[in-house]
Order: sequence, then C-alpha cells, then structure tokens
Amino acid sequence: MLPLSGITVVSLEQAVAAPFATRQLADLGARVIKVERPGSGDFARSYDATVRGLSSHFVWLNRNKESIALDLKQPAQRRVLDALLERADVFVQNLAPGAASRLGLGSEELLARHPRLIVCGISGYGTDGPYRDKKAYDLLVQCETGVPALTGSPEEPAKTGIPVADLAGGMYAYSGVLSALYERERTGRGQAFEVSLFDALTEWVGFPLYYTVYGGTQPARTGLSHAAIAPYGPYVCGDGETVFLAVQNDREWRRLCTDVLGRAEVADFFATNDERSARRDELRAVIEEAFAPLDSATVLARLDAASIANARLRTIAQLASHPQLAERGRWGSVDSPAGPLRALVPPVTVAGREPRFDPIPDVGEHTSALLAELGFEGMPD
Repeated sequence: MLPLSGITVVSLEQAVAAPFATRQLADLGARVIKVERPGSGDFARSYDATVRGLSSHFVWLNRNKESIALDLKQPAQRRVLDALLERADVFVQNLAPGAASRLGLGSEELLARHPRLIVCGISGYGTDGPYRDKKAYDLLVQCETGVPALTGSPEEPAKTGIPVADLAGGMYAYSGVLSALYERERTGRGQAFEVSLFDALTEWVGFPLYYTVYGGTQPARTGLSHAAIAPYGPYVCGDGETVFLAVQNDREWRRLCTDVLGRAEVADFFATNDERSARRDELRAVIEEAFAPLDSATVLARLDAASIANARLRTIAQLASHPQLAERGRWGSVDSPAGPLRALVPPVTVAGREPRFDPIPDVGEHTSALLAELGFEGMPD
C-alpha cells in the first residue's frame, strides 16, 4: 500500500506544471486519470521525439497515469467527465485563463455538486489582477519574476536550464492537494485552491527580493559564483580542470586557508564574508595561485579532508552515469508506447517501500476500459 492508494485524481492537464503535480500524486499511489484531446492529446507529447520517438517532457511527467480521450466541447462526451468527477477525490486543471469556467468546471460549481472534492486550479498569474487573462509560459513567467536578471554573467542575463516556473507551480499544487486531503480527513469537506506560476516563482525568488527591497540594489549576476557569499563558486586547478567550493562561515574560511591553501596568513586579509565578496577578484587570484601546482583530484581530496563543501561541474550525460545514482539504485524501469525506458526513482525514499513504475500511457489508451467502468456502452454521442 502506497500512502495515496484509494485516492482518485482526475486531471485536465497539459504541458508541465499540472502533469508534474499529478505525477507526484501518482508516485504516491493515487489513481490519476488524465483527460486528453482525442488524437493529439497533451501537446507536450509533441515537444520533441528524442526518447525513442516520444517526448522527453512527456516521458518525465506521465508515468503511473491512465489516459482517456474526450472532446469536452461535445455535450455527450462532457457527461463522461462528469461521471469521472462523481468518483473523484481530486480535480486538477491548468487550462487557459477562463477555460475551466466556460466548460462549467469552475471551483464553486464543482464544490456545489461534489462537496468532498478537492479542486486545484493552476494558472499563470492567478484569477484576478491585471495579468489574470495573460498567457503564461515558463520563460515568460521567469522574465516577469526577475529570474533572468539574477541568472547569467555580469554581461548577459540567462534563463534557467529547467522550467523552474512550471516546477514551482507544480510543487505548490502537489503540496496543496496533500494538505487539502489531510484537512478533509478532519472536516469531511473538500475545498478549492489555486496556484499561480507567478506567485510560486516569486516565492522562490525570496532572498533576492528581500535583499533588493531592503538593500536598495538587486544581487549582481555573478555567473557560476554565489551573489552574496565568497568563496562560493568555480576555481581553476593546475590541470586546467575546474572545481567548485563553498565556504559558509568565517570558521570554514580559516580552515580553507590553513588546510587546503596552505596559507594561514591569508585568512586575516579577507576576514569576513563582506570583505571577501567585495574583493572577489583578489580572492580568486589567491585561491587559484594556491591551486596552480595541484591537479583537481588533489584539490578535491584536500577539500574533502578539510570538510569544505565541493563539487565537480558535470554535464547532463555525466549526471546520467553519476556513481551516486548507480550505487543507491536511483534508476528504475517503466514501460511506454516505445517499450521499456529508464526512469528515476522518486526522491522521497522510505525504507521497505517499492517505488511505483506503472506505464506511460498512449493517448486515450484507457478510454474503453474507463467508459465500461463508468457504465457507458462505448463513447456517447
């Protein structure tokens, strides 16, 4: 038994944010019924075709789900969705602004019909305010929340390499559903809540936001270095390789100088983080001068011995073969329309619990079975 076994989620979802949220619920045992357009389905299915002809986004986000294909503009097929909602515990949607209400799927209307239902709406900017009707995609929300202004080099801003706005919204939707289920256990009542990508990512921009509001200037773009802590970033070794290290306090700084750099006298020249941050170029020169006679393996060994946090800069291909993933058994296998595929084990590890790896569905793969379960003799017309 997984924690959400017996919970049914109906999701009118597409792209990343809502599918990310519902996949977390599915990984915990929930039955997730994904409602898709007949034919093309979730448009994320066609983002690319790199996973043996399947979209990398779709493979990532849609294991452990059932797919039913419905044209909700047809009243007869809309009745099928109503029948699904009669049996559902949770309804999730991330349709375009206003689309859910036009389909009769507004939260007030749904709760009036299904008082125990948990209704989660994911939007770009929320259901009120001047941006409520504005289309929102991940990069656009990143721009509106200032993320590229914080990311990149001093010369040029950059977006993040992962869809961080979608992920933020999806994670808050996921946690919102869990808390609503917990509350329903105590009250017996469902509830509606909304999550906007803008609000979610603004929360994740918290430290730069407070830094700017109270400091008068935003943190500088510093490439691969931390904007407010030094030394925290990349340093070149004698073999031309780059290692990353992170010093979190003055005690660690002195240990770095003594045990790694072999230059205890340097510690007093950069005694506080404010001094180190203000004199980054001088600091880098001192550290890289000490690393120049050493190869990267030696530097990393010294950092480990001194308990100074460090890392290598890996490519994504190197991540895929990372020894930590292999040693801890973090890869599983999931079936799909393209055959068996490698899939990452969910990050929450519970001793004795086997991860769920049910297949990634084809468009409408479960339509006939679900219609029969609901008592329909084929698709109504």
